[in-house]
Amino acid sequence: MSALERIDQAVKDNPVIIFMKGTPQMPQCGFSSRAAQALMACGEQFAYVNVLQDPEIFQDLPQYANWPTFPQVYINGELIGGCDITLEMYQNGELQKMVKTAMQGKASENA
Repeated sequence: MSALERIDQAVKDNPVIIFMKGTPQMPQCGFSSRAAQALMACGEQFAYVNVLQDPEIFQDLPQYANWPTFPQVYINGELIGGCDITLEMYQNGELQKMVKTAMQGKASENA
């Protein structure tokens, strides 16, 4: 499976996912740290991919959604954006609603 196929699979399999440098508990850059903290503050589980552990994903992710930087946050298969957009959405309450709705959709699928 190519890196782009693995990225696509991860985005489709996880209602909320962040591609970041490091992990939510051990971020390796400030932008990834702030975006992950905003997601954690939403109070729902989310998936993550540490792009530093997979050079192919690190190289190919910018092409996937035509977004050149990390982190990248996806909700329900859609690129939300990077750190600035994620924080702005968190501050205006939009991120919490989107994350909650995405996770409720997943719960009803599994019911």
